[in-house]
Amino acid sequence: MSINSEMTTTTHTTATRSVESTIPVGAIFAPGTVLDLSGPLAGGVIVQDDTIAPLAPWSARLRAGQVLTIVDVGGNQSADFLVYNADDTDERYSVPDTLAWQGNAYLRDGSVLRSNTGRALMTVVGNEIDRQDTIGGACSKESNTLRYGFHTEHQHGCRENFLAEAARHGLGARDLVSNINWFMNVPVEQDGALGIVDGISGPGKRVAIRADMDVLVLISNCPQMNNPCNDFNCTPLRAIITEADGTATA
Repeated sequence: MSINSEMTTTTHTTATRSVESTIPVGAIFAPGTVLDLSGPLAGGVIVQDDTIAPLAPWSARLRAGQVLTIVDVGGNQSADFLVYNADDTDERYSVPDTLAWQGNAYLRDGSVLRSNTGRALMTVVGNEIDRQDTIGGACSKESNTLRYGFHTEHQHGCRENFLAEAARHGLGARDLVSNINWFMNVPVEQDGALGIVDGISGPGKRVAIRADMDVLVLISNCPQMNNPCNDFNCTPLRAIITEADGTATA
């Protein structure tokens, strides 16, 4: 994906000074952006169907057996993702357990998302891109200023989205753990270094994850506008929950 080479400069006023930035306040997708809402990647009755606005958080509770399809509506838009045991949120997604059990740093079709007790929280039952990131982490106001400069200090990140959405379920900062980044391309180089580079997804690409127990899912539609992971063009996501056996109630 090409990166826009011409950007207008905007002046932002911070608590201490005024600075110029090429990152607009509240930036969303540009006019003419290709958007593909697609549809569920799993069969069954649709019991919930939401559009997650650019820069926004989202959450839902899934019963065991239900499937969540996440649609990359505009292409290469990271869906930062956390999952908890809905009945005991002290049990939550664990990167070390997930990677150790599967012996791979990426998620693909059939990958099992393990909890900090080693149990299966969810399983990837459909996936339309080569690999899904587990190690890139979540952006935040602090990491933005460290990586990109203090002109970004007015921007919120995925951590702030997670905190806002977690609070709706009685969770706080101590409950945030390392997350999954659906649709973000984070290659591991030969020297072990990580990169955040142009994506390998596209409009309408999907991933589907089945709940293996009752789970609480949090998603941050990544507000990051300072690296090429989404071509500096934040687009919507679509979250569709299906009931495989057709017995669900709305």
